Amino acid sequence: MEKRTNRLLSLDVMRGFIMILLAGESCRVYESLHEWYDNAFIRQFFHHPWHGLRCWDLVQPAFMFMAGTAMYISYRSKLSKGVSWSANFRHIAWRSLKLFLLGTGLHCIYAGKLVWELWNVLTQLSVTGIIAYLVIGRSYTVQILAGVGLIILNDILYRTVLMPGFDQPFVEYHNFGAYMDTLLMGKINEDGWVAINVIPTAAHTIWGVTAGKLLMSASGSNRKILVLALAGVLGLLLGFGLDITAISPIIKRISTAGFVLASAGWVLLILAALYWWIDIRDHQRYTWIAVVVGMNAIFIYVFFETVGAQWLNGIVRIFIPWQIAAAFVTWGLEWGLCYWLYKRQIFFKL
Repeated sequence: MEKRTNRLLSLDVMRGFIMILLAGESCRVYESLHEWYDNAFIRQFFHHPWHGLRCWDLVQPAFMFMAGTAMYISYRSKLSKGVSWSANFRHIAWRSLKLFLLGTGLHCIYAGKLVWELWNVLTQLSVTGIIAYLVIGRSYTVQILAGVGLIILNDILYRTVLMPGFDQPFVEYHNFGAYMDTLLMGKINEDGWVAINVIPTAAHTIWGVTAGKLLMSASGSNRKILVLALAGVLGLLLGFGLDITAISPIIKRISTAGFVLASAGWVLLILAALYWWIDIRDHQRYTWIAVVVGMNAIFIYVFFETVGAQWLNGIVRIFIPWQIAAAFVTWGLEWGLCYWLYKRQIFFKL
């Protein structure tokens, strides 16, 4: 029997699991393992160099998707308390501004100086969240089509805006996204990431809103799972179909239509499986391991990107000279910090 509440444990677990994975990257767990022994499994914890899809390429779409789902649940709760769409929009706009400042500020910390860079996931989420909120009260059809329209628009821009030196739609450093970076920041990302990804990846946040609307609806649990699963399979078929036919290759770094659809498909299937296992079948025994991190997602992200990377990683290696062991110990310490905060009911919110 499904429990009708304003909180989905499966969402908290999924968010926490994503943050634990990201913390592992910051602690150099995967890098250490890769240096010790390189194989196909370990390479799944690194982004694909360009054309293709690895497990790690699903982390950011899942992050954006969950943000949309959580936003809808919060919106629905506030509506029930009499908070209007416009009043809540002011909160969303203020939160987006704080996310934008955090994201751009983190790039300054990475560089060790003041820089103007818009590639951080928090910066991008600050924009996709606003876009998704604009359709949060619309029908399923409008929300789905809005996401589809954004990814089509993105692919059209890549094919039609052909500037000198940036006239190869799906070639690294020579595409529309790289051209836009020269206008927005006066530079190109050396790893091929582009700031204009906010257009297509807004689809992930919008469809996260759609999933949240479905999960909070009065529909039966079996129907919810079936819809999520079918949507996931459809996303995979469309995404990989576009890639195989060369209509839109799967390239995460510029968020092509093929990538957005394929990654959304995987995320939907993961959410459907977790919702079924945790919220419907009520398997909660070990969920706290992820929940303690998911409840402080923004805090731990900022922590391991700043204090963790700049200080904690090095401190641990002083006392544990073995690189792999030090990485795992640091990872455990960061999880322990989240556990300590959770036990004391300390939650940092934007």
